[in-house]
Amino acid sequence: MAKQVVPEGARRRRRPTQQGTVLSEALIVRTALRVLREHGSAGLTARRLGTALGADPSTLYRYFGGMDDLTRAIGEELMGRALDSWTATGAWRADLRALGLAIHSAYLAHPHAAALTASRVTGRPREIAVDETILGILRSAGFPDPAAVRLYHAFIDLSLAFVALDAGALALTEEARAADEDMWTSTYARLPAESYPHIAATASLLAARMPHSAYPTVLDTLLESAAAQLAPARSAGTARRRSARPGGPADGR
Repeated sequence: MAKQVVPEGARRRRRPTQQGTVLSEALIVRTALRVLREHGSAGLTARRLGTALGADPSTLYRYFGGMDDLTRAIGEELMGRALDSWTATGAWRADLRALGLAIHSAYLAHPHAAALTASRVTGRPREIAVDETILGILRSAGFPDPAAVRLYHAFIDLSLAFVALDAGALALTEEARAADEDMWTSTYARLPAESYPHIAATASLLAARMPHSAYPTVLDTLLESAAAQLAPARSAGTARRRSARPGGPADGR
């Protein structure tokens, strides 16, 4: 049987922790992010988190149903930070691009947490707010609901897929990451043109580009495709509205 999580108001400690603070979900999540930064995803344990909080490890279970529940809360926190850093302008394409970059940036500020949570669905309020925002942008722009849902799916999965990919690279040790990036100059740039003419012809461009995320480029490609889909949808909507007016084609006049 699933362990019942004690409601927030009923689970506050009457005494402060060893650090003199009162526990809360927000404090535990912030501390978990610090533990992940210092020890990696394998280092996030109830015991280590309890030590960092100055509390008994079992205290965690008064706030979360377990470590998996805490993981979802961490993912929600990163989504929430992305939304908090974003400002709507009313221009749908610019707004989606800025929100996508905000999600990517918020997650990559905590690579180990990003790698742990990018594939999770939290069902928590701040994640739901992001999803509502994306769908609202698309529907307000004039996309029919099937297209809005299809584009929402592509947008959020693209964003989180690049989060996972790029976070994986950032979570490497500096030495390992530098060695990977050096491959473009130490190996690829030295391949013989007789055997690898296309790599040899573009070696300097590859070396300059490949250490960086392709997310902005791919995001722009998705938005360009969405914009191309929107024009016919708007035209069809205008035609339907005209045909519904008295004296329109629907009346046969």
